[in-house]
Amino acid sequence: MIALIGLGNPGDKYSLNRHNIGFMAIDKICENLNAESISGSKINGNCFKLQLHGKKIILFKSHEFMNECGLSISKIIKFYKVKIENLFVFHDDLDLKLGKVRIKEGGNPAGHNGLKSIDSCIGKNYNRIRMGIEHPGNKELVIKHVLSNFKKNELTIFDQINDNISNNIDLLIKREYSTFMNKIKIQ
Repeated sequence: MIALIGLGNPGDKYSLNRHNIGFMAIDKICENLNAESISGSKINGNCFKLQLHGKKIILFKSHEFMNECGLSISKIIKFYKVKIENLFVFHDDLDLKLGKVRIKEGGNPAGHNGLKSIDSCIGKNYNRIRMGIEHPGNKELVIKHVLSNFKKNELTIFDQINDNISNNIDLLIKREYSTFMNKIKIQ
């Protein structure tokens, strides 16, 4: 079992925020690959499933706010018996230029509260899909920046990246990271 998790804040108010790029990635994967919605009382979020090349995949967006998402994510991976090395978390990253994507296995949260929450519940040895939203240049502007909406031209960039991710998700799952990274770049 593979789990693809998108980080973000729940609610329409936040749907186009930079902090919600993880949710946007999961939405695009679900849309493009016709993922089936899963409901249940044990699920505190939007959960979907699909099968790809014989592998079962769970996709999840927590209903908890970013700073507290770790508990619901840990429940999902325990319920579906996902090994931590088969967990892929899509999230925003201030340290990357807008539109850049990097894959990191394990590591520290680098100030990201969603990752801190996950780390505290399951440890640090999961895969991170870091999606660059660029630093605003001043530490005091960070919160305002991550909770502000993408500009129209920025959304166009991420729509293309998220399409590329969904079209090549099999490469990510097979851990063909170099090929995956080359395929998702915007030309």
